[in-house]
Amino acid sequence: MSVTSFSLAPLPLSRRDILVGGAASGAGLLLPSLAGAQTKLIIPEGNVAPLPIAIPDFVGGTPSDGEVGVGVTQVITNNLRRSGLFAPIDQAAFIEKIVNIDAAPQFQSWKTINAQALVTGRMTRQGDGRLKAEFRLWDVAAGQQLIGQQYFTSPEYWRRIAHIISDQIYERLTGDKGYFDSRVVFVDETGSKERRVKRLAMMDQDGANVRYLTRGSDLVLTPRFSPSTQEITYMEFGQGDPRVYLFNIETGQREIVGNFPGMSFAPRFSPDGQRVIMSLQQGGNSNLFVMDLRSKSTTRLTDTPAIDTSPSYSPDGTRICFESDRGGKPQIYVMAATGGPAQRISFSKDDANGSYSTPVWSPRGDYIAFTKQGGGQFSIGIMKPDGSGERILTSGFHNEGPTFAPNGRVLMFFRDPGGNSGPSLFTVDISGRNELRVPTPGFASDPAWSPLLS
Repeated sequence: MSVTSFSLAPLPLSRRDILVGGAASGAGLLLPSLAGAQTKLIIPEGNVAPLPIAIPDFVGGTPSDGEVGVGVTQVITNNLRRSGLFAPIDQAAFIEKIVNIDAAPQFQSWKTINAQALVTGRMTRQGDGRLKAEFRLWDVAAGQQLIGQQYFTSPEYWRRIAHIISDQIYERLTGDKGYFDSRVVFVDETGSKERRVKRLAMMDQDGANVRYLTRGSDLVLTPRFSPSTQEITYMEFGQGDPRVYLFNIETGQREIVGNFPGMSFAPRFSPDGQRVIMSLQQGGNSNLFVMDLRSKSTTRLTDTPAIDTSPSYSPDGTRICFESDRGGKPQIYVMAATGGPAQRISFSKDDANGSYSTPVWSPRGDYIAFTKQGGGQFSIGIMKPDGSGERILTSGFHNEGPTFAPNGRVLMFFRDPGGNSGPSLFTVDISGRNELRVPTPGFASDPAWSPLLS
């Protein structure tokens, strides 16, 4: 079967920068007797039983390589389990001990424990100091290899390799792109409620590798990733008017997009990364504006005696959804990205006084996520861009700020239980299943998911 080889450069910022094909021979992953396997295990959307999958510890050429292999295995296992679509089998149930990934497994041993898929792998330190990671994905019932790939990286980036392998497994078995090799930017909150320090922070999607981007001397809000570059846009309240910043993750440099009179809210990139859309407050009103990042020219999109805020582009950049109280209470509207008439799409059937806010368009274009307030609760939900098919995913005292994973299957949001505690991050599947807390060093709010690092 065909085999793909990759080489990872020292600085793992985007997969485009660090994956270079053809850097190594694929001979070690060739199993001619299994060539041509075409099996794909599709996991449909909805309430389905997780797929049983066996993930033995990756073997290592040396004891230290073996320790790294165990770490890689744990990350892959946790990623797949947290997705809610896979049920990793307890290693204590394994009958066969994998010692050589170049030989076909004893498929009957894995059928006996009800494994439908099997992952085997090996970590080996090379003479030049690089770490070589190899893995195979097997269809147990068919007795066929589905994937065979290898990667080279600096040893400190083994977690990144585990996320990339997780994405390969996820995509091959579900038909959807994975989302594990991605990051989340959020607002880290520490200190008492009266003297809360808010810093801009970034982490892997599973909560690992937290990195602080600002010192906390000024208040930061609404960070958002660029869909096309390693940049974040956010707003900061310092001395004087609030400012919208661009922060370059690779260089650590930041620049002011604009220093606007009055208040500016919720900056967000266009899909091509060339523009930033935001709302500006002028008197008691707030309207939508878009700024071209090259020319710095600003175009006004709405002009109403209302509060228009939280704009979000459709994936193709032709439309925006936004929040507006032009009808009395905050609701969600959709209009052309260039402005013009807006169509209201949110209509609460169970609560005439219900309101909708913080809309965000799915990367797949099929849903708009939102925060819904009514009946003393804040709910996170999704609806189709025409307003149909509304589905509440989770409700509680204070849920807010949904953001989509890059494949559009999972939402992250923050929940504040009130009292003397603070907000935490959670994920939930778009079916409403599998709600999980995301570990962070302290309190956390305003999450924004990056695109897949590719």
